[in-house]
Amino acid sequence: MIILANLEQFKTLYRDGRKWNRCVEAIENTGNIRDGVYHSIGDSLIYMIEDGVAGNTEDFVGNRRYFDVHYYLEGHETIEVANKQQLHTSQPYQDETDREYLKGRGVLHTVGSGQVVIFNNDEAYRFAGDKRVRKVILKVTVEDGYFLNK
Repeated sequence: MIILANLEQFKTLYRDGRKWNRCVEAIENTGNIRDGVYHSIGDSLIYMIEDGVAGNTEDFVGNRRYFDVHYYLEGHETIEVANKQQLHTSQPYQDETDREYLKGRGVLHTVGSGQVVIFNNDEAYRFAGDKRVRKVILKVTVEDGYFLNK
């Protein structure tokens, strides 16, 4: 998981590449969309605004074809993250949903307002929150992508 202090840091580090520019475009368009409704930009990115208390789940969630980027508009939440190789499968990967569910323990991180979080696909995550959070969730294709600082 990559945690960035703010959107300006994201724009500086991830300024090259169409998918990164589309992430910024999506975030800057959030004032024009309804909460809870997915929108798309091209064929490589979908996004929506989520508002409320994150559902605490027993299992970690992992992806393979898409990675998540979360931009926090309001509030704070705790995310537990672990390398998939250190977890145990509870529900195998399903191509239709691009999700697999895993069990185990990870490392807790608290993130919030103004920060950008990028979830790597070799990791899985789950939320442990009890407070309202408002954030933009972007699902970005892994094709033609790379992570800086990796």
